Amino acid sequence: MKKHIIYILLSIICAACTEKVDVSATSDSLPPVTPDYASVTIPVNIAPLNIMADGKAEKIDMTVSSSEGKVVLHSQSAQATNFNIDKWHSLLAENVGKSIVYTVSIKENGKWTRYKPFEIYVSPDSIDYGLVYRLIAPGYETFSSMGIYERNLSNFDQRAIVENNLLQNNCVNCHSFCQWKTDKMSLHVRGTHGCTMILTDNQLQLFNTRTDTTRGNCVYPSWHPDGTHIAYSVNETRQMFHAVNSKRIEVIDRWSDVVVLDTKTNTLASSPLLMSKDYFETFPYFSPDGKWLYFCSAKAVNTSVAPDSVHYNLCRIANNNESGEFGNQVDTLVNASSIGKSVSFPRPSPDGKFVAYTLSDYGQFSIWHPESDVWLLNLADGTTRRIDNLNSNDVDSYHSWSSNGRWMVVSSRRENGLFTQPYLAHIDTCGNATKAFRLPLHSPADYDAMFYSFNVPEFIAEPIRLNAIELENKVERKELQSLTFE
Repeated sequence: MKKHIIYILLSIICAACTEKVDVSATSDSLPPVTPDYASVTIPVNIAPLNIMADGKAEKIDMTVSSSEGKVVLHSQSAQATNFNIDKWHSLLAENVGKSIVYTVSIKENGKWTRYKPFEIYVSPDSIDYGLVYRLIAPGYETFSSMGIYERNLSNFDQRAIVENNLLQNNCVNCHSFCQWKTDKMSLHVRGTHGCTMILTDNQLQLFNTRTDTTRGNCVYPSWHPDGTHIAYSVNETRQMFHAVNSKRIEVIDRWSDVVVLDTKTNTLASSPLLMSKDYFETFPYFSPDGKWLYFCSAKAVNTSVAPDSVHYNLCRIANNNESGEFGNQVDTLVNASSIGKSVSFPRPSPDGKFVAYTLSDYGQFSIWHPESDVWLLNLADGTTRRIDNLNSNDVDSYHSWSSNGRWMVVSSRRENGLFTQPYLAHIDTCGNATKAFRLPLHSPADYDAMFYSFNVPEFIAEPIRLNAIELENKVERKELQSLTFE
């Protein structure tokens, strides 16, 4: 009863605040609003796409019409729209495979101007339940406030999975899941209580993944489809800082190798082709059928002296979990070093047709390289190209496929060159992308207010099942198991 009364009162207040729009002028230009949703393609189950007028506006009035021209949603406020979420989802469901129309009027200097309407196409391809990402300050920080968070993509609900204040303020990173399901998860904790957490079938275990042979901890994980093997790289990483450079930070590897963990036996395995002293190997990722292991490889150089001299190629090696053997040769799929470029973050599409990767001028830490873009390798014919519409004029780096292969998320600094924010785009069966759009928030102004970057966005098909308190207790007690190397 109380909620019902409050709802009535809010409705009366909102109705009283709604001003009649007497249009003084019309414009053939698109409205000066953010984010830019004009002509984008969206999933049928995405959260409402609220927009915000620029700082000069006194009020914004917006209607959303169906493909038949029927006005379904209306919002008027001082700065940003706020649509009813149930009506929004009903509108999308009724217009699958069609377009909805945004009509925006903005009041400035006491006069209303109506701008050119724009359309948004509602794709029948749904998107996964959610995104998981790390929120972290964009510059160099010594394990300051950060955490791993889960966002429900059909609404604006965000919840903390684990924040580092639970873990002695250690760094939390490298979250990974098996086949978009959350009953199997890997997470790394770096610092005084360093460990690798592996969650399998609701059993949470902590490991010291450093061995006498591998030297480093296991990072950059990729689950094999069988759910019992995880590929990692082991790296000795250093950070460098530019005094005057738009790239600001360089993260370099002094050496790196690739290993595979068998979670049934707690053993690590590798191959001389994945642990060569003459090459750096990093960023492993299994193919959807598990028969190939993709990774990045570069000739070993002294990166501390010349960080811009290291160039990674996109490679793969055959993998057989049943025999525990790798192939006897490494295939170079994209020879980026031959053109003075470098590959990072290989991500095969769920249908096995493509491998998406980031291409930058040098090195392996492309998230600070303004020239970095996401490219696509066609495995059938070996052609490779930049994914138009997905990229921008600034950093476009870490990317992830949805489980149905129809959506991709990319970490981009296109808004201000400092904070990475998640952008989504539809990918068709030929690997073509529609115009990317920023992940909708309840208020677009929230991006500017949070002062955090969205780091390593990963799609998930269901809510995460991790018990953060159990993790905290195990980390505090340092309940670490050891791994052996074969």
